[in-house]
Amino acid sequence: MRKHLVLVGGGHAHMVTLENINLFVEKGYKVTVIAPSFHHYYSGMGPGMLGNTYTPEGIRFATKQVVTQQGGVFVKDRVVRIDPDKKLVFTQGENQFSYDVLSFNAGSYVPMESVPGNREAIYPVKPIEKLMEASEKLKILFKEKPCTISVVGGGPSSAEVAGNVWQLARQVKGYEPKIKIFAGKKFMARFSQSIRQRVFDLFRKRGIEIIEAGYVKTVTKDKISLETGEIFDTDFVFMALGVKPSSLFEASDLPMGPDKGLRVNQYLQSVAYPQIFGGGDCIYFENQPLDKVGVYAVRENPVLFHNLMASLDGTDLEVFEPGPDYLLIFNLGGGKGILRKNKFIFGGRLAFMLKDYIDRKFIRRFQAIENN
Repeated sequence: MRKHLVLVGGGHAHMVTLENINLFVEKGYKVTVIAPSFHHYYSGMGPGMLGNTYTPEGIRFATKQVVTQQGGVFVKDRVVRIDPDKKLVFTQGENQFSYDVLSFNAGSYVPMESVPGNREAIYPVKPIEKLMEASEKLKILFKEKPCTISVVGGGPSSAEVAGNVWQLARQVKGYEPKIKIFAGKKFMARFSQSIRQRVFDLFRKRGIEIIEAGYVKTVTKDKISLETGEIFDTDFVFMALGVKPSSLFEASDLPMGPDKGLRVNQYLQSVAYPQIFGGGDCIYFENQPLDKVGVYAVRENPVLFHNLMASLDGTDLEVFEPGPDYLLIFNLGGGKGILRKNKFIFGGRLAFMLKDYIDRKFIRRFQAIENN
C-alpha cells in the first residue's frame, strides 16, 4: 500500500511542497491536500486588496489546480480533529483520512468572543476572503451616507486596515467616513516609539482617530462598548485583535505551546508524534517562539518540504534555523508604508514601493506554478 502524505492547509509554509507534489507522486507516494478554499490568498497583500490596490485574483494562488495537475488529490473541507495514535484525520464534512506523514499549515483566526449574536457588518481580518467581502460592502456604504468605521485592535493589522479603509474611501469619492481605531491601552505597544509616532502623525493628518482609553468589552453592529463603560456608535467594524492558532490541536489533545499552537521541535516536527509536522501561524516553535509573521512561514518552506520527503523516504531530517531579524513593512494606505529592519526605520512612499515589489514578486512566483 502506498505511503500517504496529507497536507492540512495550502498556506505560505506549504508553498514549496505544493510546488513539488509531482516529486512525491513520482516516488509512488499519495498526496492529499485538505483546505477550506480552492484558492489561498496571500495575507501580506490582504490590506492592499481591501484598499483596492490589488484585485482578489492578483493575490491568490490556485491551490486545487496546482495539486490536481501534479497528480495529487484536493479536498475542499476543514480539518477539525485528528487521532494521532490511529493516524486519522477528521473533517467538518465528516470525511476521514488515514496518513503516514501529516503536515499542518492550518493558519490562524481572529477571536470573536467579544461579539455576541448578530455579526452583520462585523468583519474579522482573517480569513482574507472576509476583507474581499468587506471592501465591496464599504464601496456601497461610502456612496450611501456619512458613516463611522471602527477597527478593534491595537497592533499593526489594525493600522493597515484603517489606512486602507481611508484609501478606499478616497477612491470611491463618496461620503468621507470617520475612522476610529480602538487600540486598548497602548497602540502598537510592541513597537518602538519612532514607529508609533510615524503612524500617529500620518493618521492625524488623515483624520483617523486612535483611541487608547481602554479595552473593548463588547461589539455589536452599531455599538462599541469599552470596559470603562464608554460606548461609541459605529456603522461597520473590523476585528483585528491579533490571531490565534487553529483550535484543532486542542481538540486532538496534541502537545501545544502557550498560544495553543502545535508544539514543534527543531525539525518543525511534533514533539510527541514524529510523523506530524507543521509551519506558519499554527505552530509553536519551542526552540525560539516566533512572531506570527509571514516571513517565518516563507523561511520554513524548504525545510518543511525536505523533512516531509525525508520522513517518507526514511532519511535524515534538516534543522530549521529561524534566521536573522526580518524586514518588516506596513502598508498604511495612500501609497505609504513604514519599514523596519533591525534598528533601521523609515517611512513614506519608498517603503510602500519596496513592500509592493517584494509582495508581487512572491505571489507571481507561486502563481507561475499554475501554468506548469
